[in-house]
Amino acid sequence: MQLFDVYPLMNVTPVKAEGCLVWDNAGNEYLDLYGGHAVISIGHSHPHYVKRMTDQLNKIGFYSNSVQNPMQEELALKLGQVSGLVDYSLFLCNSGAEANENALKLASFHNGRKRVVAFSKAFHGRTSAAVAATDNPKIQAGVNKGHEVVFLPLNDIEAVKSELAKGDVCAVIIEGIQGIAGIVVPNTDFLKALETLCRAHGVVLILDEIQSGYGRSGSFFAFEEAGILPDLITTAKGMGNGFPIGGLLISPAFEASHGLLGTTFGGNYLACAAGLAVLEVIENEKLLENAQKVGDYLISELKNFDKIREVRGRGLMIGLEFDQSVAPIRKTLVDEKRIFTGVSSTNIIRLLPPLTLTQNMAQHFLESLNDVLKKV
Repeated sequence: MQLFDVYPLMNVTPVKAEGCLVWDNAGNEYLDLYGGHAVISIGHSHPHYVKRMTDQLNKIGFYSNSVQNPMQEELALKLGQVSGLVDYSLFLCNSGAEANENALKLASFHNGRKRVVAFSKAFHGRTSAAVAATDNPKIQAGVNKGHEVVFLPLNDIEAVKSELAKGDVCAVIIEGIQGIAGIVVPNTDFLKALETLCRAHGVVLILDEIQSGYGRSGSFFAFEEAGILPDLITTAKGMGNGFPIGGLLISPAFEASHGLLGTTFGGNYLACAAGLAVLEVIENEKLLENAQKVGDYLISELKNFDKIREVRGRGLMIGLEFDQSVAPIRKTLVDEKRIFTGVSSTNIIRLLPPLTLTQNMAQHFLESLNDVLKKV
C-alpha cells in the first residue's frame, strides 16, 4: 500500500527536536518557524510536557471518554483560569475540524436554524459543512447538507446586516485571525459590530481560534483585542503541542444534556495530560508575554524589508505578502539557511513558530531572510 499523496513534502526527515530547533537524519540543525501548522505552542520536547505525558503513560495510558476522567475537569478548570473564561463550559474532541462541526451542530440545536455566515473559503478546517459550500456539484451531491454556508467579504458589516435580516441565519463563524487565508486580522470595530448584530438577531457567534488561540496572537485568544465575548469558541492546534486534541468553549447561554454532543477519543487521558502541560508551561514561562514581545519585534523589523509588500498579523502569527511567488524564497531558506517557514497561496509566507521563540532566533531569521532576498 502507498500513501495517498495530498501533501507536498520537503526533502527533510526530522529525527530530533528541542524547543524551536529540529535536527534531520543527516545531522543538520533547523530553526522551526512553522511548528507543524502552529501546533507546537510550547516548543518541541519541552521537559515538563514530556514528563506529563510519560507519567500518564505509566499510569493508565490512553483510555477514552467512556468512564469518569478527573483530568477532564482539571483541564477545564485550568483552561478557564488561564483564559479568564471561568463561566464557560468545555467540550473536548480531537481536532479543529471536529470542534467546528460540533459548534455548528450546537448552534443549530440552540436556535433551530441552518444557514451559516462565514468569511473565508479556506473554511475553518476540513469540515463537511465546508465541503457542502464548494462549487463542485459532484462533491456537493455526497456530503452533509445540514448547513448552508454563505461566504461574505471580511469587514463588510453591511453585507452581514443584509444576511442576518433574513431571519434564518443560525451562526456567524469567524477566525480571530484568518490563518490559511494569509494571516488577515479582522477590524476591531467589525468584530464589535458583529457581536451586536448577532445578539440582536438571535444568531450564535462562533470564534474560530483554532490557529490564532492559545497565546499565538499575544493574547490567549485573538478576539480579546476587540473586547467581545463570543457564544462559542473553537480551539485545537496549539492546545496539545502536537498531540491531537480539540475543544469547544461554550458560554452559559447553552444548556447541556446527555447525548447532545459526542466523540470517541475526545478528552482521553493522554490528550488531557498534553493539554494541562501546555497551559502550565504557558502560564509558568509567561509565553503570552513572550509571543507579544518577540512578535512585535519581528513585525516591526519585517516592515523595513523593501521586497515585502505587506506584513500582517499579531504576536507570533505573521504573514509576509510578496509580489512574487514565495516558493524559491522558502526553498532557499530551507536549503541554505536551515529555516522552516509556512505558506499561503503562492505569494505569502506564514510564520507560526513555537511561543518560546527568542529574540536572538528572530534576529537570525531576519538576517537570513535579508540574505535570501538579495538572491531571489
